[in-house]
Amino acid sequence: MAIYFFYGDEDYNIEQAVENLKKGLDKNFASMNYRILDNPNYSDLINAIRTQGTMFGKLLTVISCKNYFGKMSGNKDDSEKEETKNFFEDNQLKEIEYCLENISDNVDIVFKVVLPRNENKKIDSRKKLFKILSKYNTQEFPTFKMNYIGKQNLSDWIKKQAKSKGINIGQDVIDILIEQIGNNLRELDMELEKLKLIAYPEKTVTVKMVHEICISNEDLFNFTELLMSEDYDKALFEYKKLLDKKHPLEILSATQTILRKRILLKLNAGKPISEIMAITGMSDKQINAILKFSKKQSLKKLVNLKKNLTDAEYKIKSGQSINPENEVQNAFIR
Repeated sequence: MAIYFFYGDEDYNIEQAVENLKKGLDKNFASMNYRILDNPNYSDLINAIRTQGTMFGKLLTVISCKNYFGKMSGNKDDSEKEETKNFFEDNQLKEIEYCLENISDNVDIVFKVVLPRNENKKIDSRKKLFKILSKYNTQEFPTFKMNYIGKQNLSDWIKKQAKSKGINIGQDVIDILIEQIGNNLRELDMELEKLKLIAYPEKTVTVKMVHEICISNEDLFNFTELLMSEDYDKALFEYKKLLDKKHPLEILSATQTILRKRILLKLNAGKPISEIMAITGMSDKQINAILKFSKKQSLKKLVNLKKNLTDAEYKIKSGQSINPENEVQNAFIR
């Protein structure tokens, strides 16, 4: 048996950590022996912990438990002011602790907390549940910060990910990927998959391949800038060009990320540059350049645009829209 506690704002790495644990399940009975619970109440949580493994192999239970830790603090001062009241009563926490110490030998349990990306939120480590879970296999998964050290760590991650896919990738290629895509691991992984296909049957990825297959941050930034400035004719022209390389949902997702950071920038424009860098994950050079562009952009219109994009994404993923290209395009100009 094993108990794991994964938390942080890099959801991709948390997801991969869970996937690695799933590989230990019997493939013939994986659907029976894997389950996900979303912030279960006390009785359901206790039942989940007490559940015995099946005769068909190990049981893996993943418990999303962000609500157990209440409001996340944005900085140290906030954390000190916040109430530390626990989600569970003391007697319930004692029972949870006892059950965790006595789980079945062929049961693995993962507690995970996915924090908002790049908002510098932290779990209150003073809470009793945090102290209980921290006794087990605990790992924090933060996003790679876009400072010098952060880029070094991100570079190492890309090398490791490329190696796992059986491709060779030089530092010149890595530098371009970081410059074009940033620290979004999910998008980086998707681009590596594409580069693997375009390089086949060779195993070495070149700079030329990256320029041919990957949309740069500059391309997306220019497109999003036109969109946020309500220059719809030029924005739609750029959208059509982006469709040659990306699915509409990928463009929508990238646009939402840029838009979300723009809204954060507008909301925090009066704060010190170092604090804005921590909130957005952007460099000081990027922040200063964007703030100049965004002076005339209405915060209300930016929020409305984000709502339209979120609605479009829901319609596409739920099957309500049969034409993703048009659905995203309409959301842009609605």
